[in-house]
Amino acid sequence: MTRPPANETPDPPSVSDWGAHRGIPLLRTVATALTVLDQVTGLDAFCLPYPPEVQRALDRTVLACLERGAAAPSGLAELLVWCRERPVADWPVDLPRDVVGPHDLLLDPVSRRPTQLCHEWADRCGDSALALRDRVVVSAALRLCREYGEEAAYTEFRRLLVEHPVLTAAEECELALDHVLDPVRELLAVIYQPVPDSYRRDGRCAVCGRCGSLLTPLREGGWWCERDRCRLHGEPLIRRLVPAEEAAGLLQLERPLRVFVTGPGLAEVALEGHLAALGLRVRMWPAFDAYDIHVTFPDGWVWAVDVKDWAHPAFLGRAARTVPREPRYDEAFWVVPQERVDHRHGYIETFERNRPPAAHDLRLVTDTDLVARARRRLTSLRTGSGKEQRRA
Repeated sequence: MTRPPANETPDPPSVSDWGAHRGIPLLRTVATALTVLDQVTGLDAFCLPYPPEVQRALDRTVLACLERGAAAPSGLAELLVWCRERPVADWPVDLPRDVVGPHDLLLDPVSRRPTQLCHEWADRCGDSALALRDRVVVSAALRLCREYGEEAAYTEFRRLLVEHPVLTAAEECELALDHVLDPVRELLAVIYQPVPDSYRRDGRCAVCGRCGSLLTPLREGGWWCERDRCRLHGEPLIRRLVPAEEAAGLLQLERPLRVFVTGPGLAEVALEGHLAALGLRVRMWPAFDAYDIHVTFPDGWVWAVDVKDWAHPAFLGRAARTVPREPRYDEAFWVVPQERVDHRHGYIETFERNRPPAAHDLRLVTDTDLVARARRRLTSLRTGSGKEQRRA
């Protein structure tokens, strides 16, 4: 094997090398088990016999520890302690550098619920039906709206899931009168479900002031938001407390959709607002969701934008692909919220290391950078310095 010169550092392993590390399938198995346990029984209510995926995760973790001569968790309870208190980077398993950050946890230490990173491990690498639920629903909505020939129905469906993860009885009645949503009416009846008692305190529910989802009451008082980007801002903001008589009829979007549609969609809609405020023409989820945002400048120049609100930059790099050519555009970008880059050192560099060769030209920028680029381009058009990019 050729070694690099003494003054050079070898490139870190990329996603393509992950298969050589036995810790990768273990981490995937544990993450999948945590999401299954959270869905089936709740992480504080487990009992024997464990679901098969949970027992498999415990067995494989113990085996990995024994093989390395390290202390193993004595049971599921101790494994859950590891997941919420011990960064994965400190586990006695073989993991390449890009897989986890130094502080990554699989369970939130306050709520004891799976973190977004945990959900991404279960979804991006796992095979659980629960993990694929969001894609099944979105695919069904696309099929139904295409059958009706109603692109507007799909656009309104997506916006509904982003802006209204919680519905009151009154809002549900209003939706019943919105005939644009007729193609997905039966689907909506399935994915909006009654709110469990675990979201209530003294009969009341609290709505997050940042993402619009329901907050979870904590035993010691206070509230917790399941969305990690909300938690980066500190204590949760309460948009409103829903009184008990109204909370009894609340409906909530099912969790896989809140994690993988509502969360990223908030970043998409926020970027839509910033670009529209500059006077640009913005179209959301064009051509039945070919990509997220179609942006037209005054001279007819078009940007295609896909927003990716992912916690794990290596997964994002692994998923990188060329933006579909229709609707046509002149430039294409993948965009990540600035907070993701600020929170995780080397985010964009990790993405670039792990993207496949077929997507080597795909640009990943932050939402802050994209808005600044748009502003600069508009300025150059006004001053006449952007003529070289104008269409003939």
